[in-house]
Amino acid sequence: MTFLEIAAHRRALSRPIVHEAFTELVATAFLLIAVVGSGIMAEKLCNGNVGLALLANAIATGGALVALILAFGPQSGAHMNPVVTLAAAATEGLRWHTVPAYIAAQIIGAILGVWLAHIMFDLPVWQLSQHVRTGLPQWVAEVVATFGLLTVIWGCRAHREPVTAFAVGAYITGAYWFTARPRSPILR
Repeated sequence: MTFLEIAAHRRALSRPIVHEAFTELVATAFLLIAVVGSGIMAEKLCNGNVGLALLANAIATGGALVALILAFGPQSGAHMNPVVTLAAAATEGLRWHTVPAYIAAQIIGAILGVWLAHIMFDLPVWQLSQHVRTGLPQWVAEVVATFGLLTVIWGCRAHREPVTAFAVGAYITGAYWFTARPRSPILR
């Protein structure tokens, strides 16, 4: 590696990328705190009424998404999802060399967010799921929900920035109800 290549590599890993990746970590952690924490709270408060618990979880997650996108979007894009990050890079909305840092930050942020939610609700930090969440319906739902999310994001490009935050929050709130994939501990 030449001196210029080393210097270019160091610049590629400079503060802006580290700052953006750290912002993604924090945003993703808060999103998972909202998803898991509201699921736990909804399960506790709804006394077995799964529909009401799902409604509470969906509304809390949608509201949190709007706030998080508005708060963190200007710093990192507030992707909070590796597929959104890959799509942003593929459509030239993000530099490819930042993708690994974003995805690593999102994975770490998701793990930290779940752990923090568990700590806040006095649950074991480390748990293995007792529910099978796989199979054709789950994978189809994942593809449909993710494609819909990307469609909403891309469709909002023609509008001013705050529109995307509200559209994504509304879409995810609805997606809780029209996909077969559980998002929280409330669905067994």
